[in-house]
Amino acid sequence: MKKIGPLLFFCIIFQSGIAQSPPNDVPAFIRDSLDSYIKKGIQDWTVPGLSIVIVKDNKVVWMKGYGVRDIDSKKPVDENTLFMIASNTKLFTGSSLAMLETAGKISLDDPITKYFPAYRLYDSSSTKLVSIRDMLSHHIGTRTYEGDFTFWNTSLSREEIMRRMRYLKPPFHFRQEFGYCNSCFLVAGQVIPVVTGESWEHFVQNHFLSPLGMDHTLVLSTGVADQPNVATPYSTAYTNQISKVPYDNWNNLAPAASIVSNVNDLSHWLFMQLDSGRYQEKQIIPWPALEKTRIANTWIRSIMSDKYPTHFTGYGLGLNMQDYAGRQVYWHTGGAGGMVSNVCFVPEEKLGIAILTNNDNQGFFEDLRHQILDAYLGVAYVNRSQQDLPKFLKEATNSFQQRAGWDARVAMHNKTQLSLGSYTGDYKNLLYGKIHISKEKDHLLIQFDTKPDLNATLEYMDEGEWLLKYNNIVYGRFAVNFDLVDGKVKSLTTKQNPYVEIDPYVFSKIE
Repeated sequence: MKKIGPLLFFCIIFQSGIAQSPPNDVPAFIRDSLDSYIKKGIQDWTVPGLSIVIVKDNKVVWMKGYGVRDIDSKKPVDENTLFMIASNTKLFTGSSLAMLETAGKISLDDPITKYFPAYRLYDSSSTKLVSIRDMLSHHIGTRTYEGDFTFWNTSLSREEIMRRMRYLKPPFHFRQEFGYCNSCFLVAGQVIPVVTGESWEHFVQNHFLSPLGMDHTLVLSTGVADQPNVATPYSTAYTNQISKVPYDNWNNLAPAASIVSNVNDLSHWLFMQLDSGRYQEKQIIPWPALEKTRIANTWIRSIMSDKYPTHFTGYGLGLNMQDYAGRQVYWHTGGAGGMVSNVCFVPEEKLGIAILTNNDNQGFFEDLRHQILDAYLGVAYVNRSQQDLPKFLKEATNSFQQRAGWDARVAMHNKTQLSLGSYTGDYKNLLYGKIHISKEKDHLLIQFDTKPDLNATLEYMDEGEWLLKYNNIVYGRFAVNFDLVDGKVKSLTTKQNPYVEIDPYVFSKIE
């Protein structure tokens, strides 16, 4: 996620949870400083609410909520407050398919066309070769997040997303580059009902959530806003204040990102990961299947970091892995609109961490994870939050100044190159489909087919540039252009928050 946006926010800090007095054998930072570190961090980074659990040696060492789950109600976060864990869902999907391979139901190297004969990627060679493992390892050659603006928060069915993946033109070679791909996880997850007769959501519920006693966890996004103890999503991106944003609906990409959970439930998931697939003396997932999720199928980085004690970073089946101060660390982040999270475990140390937050435009959740790893793994103390905060604030200031400049240009009410009516009509992109542009007083309005809750305004600035402003601030604000040829509108190039999708979209006007 691109982290931009100024911080103008004051909150009353609440805390609730268990392990108010951690054992004496925990690192000094955890025992003496963690509480104050988190309180300062959520203020510095404008995080309304945060919940955290640390498990060590089969015990909960720290489990608390900080701040508020909703700024207006000021209801505090606790260990049972639900957050969207987004891409931390991916390990549930990878584990499900690893379990099916261990049971002899599938091979991870089976081609996708074995289960979906009509499935296509952009080129025919990749279509023939692409396997379940490729899908779980982000191997198809697309850029990170490619296609997500089309697929995320839309009315498209899972089947239609799979069909449209043939229009994803990969800039990289198949199996050569790591391009993080949410739709790939959907495809892999759709193998489950073909093989078992159970939907992905029922399989995950029956094989993981229920046996682990994760009783408050939702496998789909449906009804999340109606839960009695759920965090409200917020963002500071693209605005000078903290703004409430809509809850995402990940159901059509469920195997990639739909689970909603809390740190209390996630402690059970961590205990299982740290006990070779067992929880409360019951084998939830066979060790051979769990081991498959931790084998690096993709190497992301093999150069020593100048910031962290790590040399190698890889990706397994919905799981990042790296060396860290001589130990093997596994983790994944999750980013939904208004929420970011991290789930991490270190089997050699029997250490697990889960951190959930409700502002998507901040790096504190990751700094906190590294700070805890440093404390447990004997890394010399550096205040990670204070190390990263100045750069974040500088970028926020620069972004604010850029947006202020755009607003000033709009306020000049310059004359458009053509009449407003010349820009109206239907436009089409091969991957996305249609958008409709209409005239609204002195500006234009974009309505997005398949995104019924999303629209955007286009306000003219000057020199052919327009200010694009989405009604959902998560998608961002940008300077964009129409392509004019011989006095006629040919196309519009739109942009969106790189957290949604990095590349712009070109929509051609339908004559």
